[in-house]
Amino acid sequence: MNKEKRKNTATRKEKPETFERKQAEYRDLSKKFINTKSDYSKQFSHIYSARLTELREALIPRVKAKWENILIVKLADLEKLENQQCIIIGTLYKHQQWKPSILRELSEEHQLSASCSKPNYCSEKDQPFLEDEMLRIKLVGEQVDIKQIITGVVCAVLGNENSDGTFLVKDWCFPGCAPKESLKEYTSQKRLVLVSGLNLSNNCESLGISLFVEWLCGMAGNITMQKDNTFIVRLIIAGNTVKNNDTSQTSTSKELGEVIKFVDMFLSNLATCCSVTLMPGEHDPSNAMLPQRPFHPCLLPKSSRLESFKSTTNPWVGKIEGRVIIGSSGQSIQDIVKVTGETDISPIEWLEKSLLWRHICPTAPDTLLVCPYYEKDLFIMETCPDIYFVGNTDKFETKLWKGDENQIVRLISVPRFDTTQTAVIVNLDNLDTQYISFSNI
Repeated sequence: MNKEKRKNTATRKEKPETFERKQAEYRDLSKKFINTKSDYSKQFSHIYSARLTELREALIPRVKAKWENILIVKLADLEKLENQQCIIIGTLYKHQQWKPSILRELSEEHQLSASCSKPNYCSEKDQPFLEDEMLRIKLVGEQVDIKQIITGVVCAVLGNENSDGTFLVKDWCFPGCAPKESLKEYTSQKRLVLVSGLNLSNNCESLGISLFVEWLCGMAGNITMQKDNTFIVRLIIAGNTVKNNDTSQTSTSKELGEVIKFVDMFLSNLATCCSVTLMPGEHDPSNAMLPQRPFHPCLLPKSSRLESFKSTTNPWVGKIEGRVIIGSSGQSIQDIVKVTGETDISPIEWLEKSLLWRHICPTAPDTLLVCPYYEKDLFIMETCPDIYFVGNTDKFETKLWKGDENQIVRLISVPRFDTTQTAVIVNLDNLDTQYISFSNI
């Protein structure tokens, strides 16, 4: 073999191996958040009425199974029962003087009262109530833990009315986790990656961001790792991509425009390598009321042209490879913490409780801004998800939750990337979950 032939052979041997990323079936089920009409002339009571009507239907069979033949009554009928034990179904309401109030904001603006900065809405004067479409009654008894009362949660309570007009609670019943669509077996080895809080306005040049992009796009690691990463079929970004808080707000519209251009370039580069779903967050350029609408295509002209890029809502509901996924960018859990004052309870525990409440964000519209839907409460969980996540938390946590009717749900707390440099990987076959850190510490 002459020198030229040996040179050509060596060149062919040194040619880098290429891998093709796997594809996955994807359906965005969150279009109901966009297509349903809002009516700003309506009272928010219509949302509570719709919520109670739908979840009462889910509660009644559970109540009958748990408490058998005990009478279910309306609040208006309690006075006819003469302290007889009964069941009432309604919506929890916690009276809190420190909840957001437009009247208080106006009085503080005109210096009619001293302003008070509080991390939550709790005080010793908080009081729990249960209300139906017509009336409200105060709840009392050892079974009533005021910190665990969440306004907007629909439930049934067993007990009796006291002579002072309060209701003595002896037991509780919640709607429970929604039924599964199916219990079929999954054989896909494909995986998802979840991140939140990229905060690119302050974090665009960080080493963690660079390493994350290189890893996801297959430009890092050895051949084994690169081949393994072809099974990552989609990246889900759960909010606060542009910034993570109001203090990081750019000072001029020109600077903000430059940040948005960088975000568009960043996302388009990712989307050329991997399918991307982008959810807005509390501090992103989207509406403040839930559900937040997708980033407008004019903000992300390069990314929006790509078929592999999907801008969606917050909260978001989707289906990937047959797996139902529900997630939020964090506002719903953050507001529950403000209502309860329970900072030591993990976001994972609140996710688990909201499964049993069958509602993604129960504190809306009381303390969480929400669009005034009046025909239906869109945040009720109509089906049990396979993966249920919350973004922009302090740290990564996960739990495989099992329900009474063989429901299995992977609960995930997705940490802020700008503070933890951490992403989450989920196997769509067995729901195994792990985190990967891009920190240099």
